[in-house]
Amino acid sequence: MSSPDIAAILDQSKELDRLRKDQEEILLEINKMHKKLQSTPEVVEKPGDNSLSRLKMLYIQAKDLSESEVAVSSQLLSQLDALIPSGPPGQQRRRMEGNEQKKKRMKADPDVPRLSPSVRNHLDILASLKGEQVAARVTQENADKDEWFIVKEPGDDEEPAGQRKYKLPMSHIIPFPKRNDPSTAQDFPPGKHVLAVYPGTTALYKATVVNTRKRKTDDYVLEFDDDEEDGSLPQRHVPFHKVVALPEGHRQ
Repeated sequence: MSSPDIAAILDQSKELDRLRKDQEEILLEINKMHKKLQSTPEVVEKPGDNSLSRLKMLYIQAKDLSESEVAVSSQLLSQLDALIPSGPPGQQRRRMEGNEQKKKRMKADPDVPRLSPSVRNHLDILASLKGEQVAARVTQENADKDEWFIVKEPGDDEEPAGQRKYKLPMSHIIPFPKRNDPSTAQDFPPGKHVLAVYPGTTALYKATVVNTRKRKTDDYVLEFDDDEEDGSLPQRHVPFHKVVALPEGHRQ
């Protein structure tokens, strides 16, 4: 085994390490974009927004880096094979060949899903909404004001009988915080505009946070717009899991 051969292998190893670090950075950016689109899906409807184009570019970069990693790994294997005087024992050789055949079949089979961890995580989040109540904008695009109501995402085997069905884009849906997990709720400061379920109804309206909550599980004290009584706005108590961020461009 000559020194130049070892040096070539080490160079390829460094290149492989660089590619993997680049992939990690790209995946972090993809995850950031996923979180942005999950928390404010309506942003894609804003004129001039390039969120989806940016996400597509990141996926293309991730794909290119993955293909480069495969190419460098293949080169390393070839270099090592050339330096190894005798092949591995028969059983180990067959196992390695079997794994290679399996990889080739997976690459050739278009039905085999090949999702990145970040994409799988995003799909898991969407799947977790099944059977859950969410805030949904059910108004037409040309309506004078937005109307938000509590609706339920149907489960896989759920066929709601006698209930009205809506087919809405993700930008018209906002998940509620989990009732049994206060950490999923945002902590809105006093003066912040939010969208909240009006007590005793299934409708959501724009409201303003009145004071700071002491605990994550405490109700929000809110003043709803157009809720005037005797010349002032009454303060309403709303559970934390019925309050979400006010969407940008909300029409009232």
